[in-house]
Amino acid sequence: MAFYTDTIDSAPRKSVLGSIATYIAGVGATLIKAREASLHMEGRVDKMAALQAKSDEELAAMGLRRDDIVRHVFRDLYYI
Repeated sequence: MAFYTDTIDSAPRKSVLGSIATYIAGVGATLIKAREASLHMEGRVDKMAALQAKSDEELAAMGLRRDDIVRHVFRDLYYI
């Protein structure tokens, strides 16, 4: 008596065009994330410039010293 076992691959195979489309979509998603990060950084640079333009008295009223501006602007990203 003989036993026979066969495995059938039911997953559809991707075509070459489907693989290319998936790759391009991945590249596009990466570029979008990079641009969003860049815009987020530009906002921080603008905030630092605005704080640097303030007088020491204005900064003191906000509870900041000039040396603490970078630490204040990036406080949610880095522990400095």
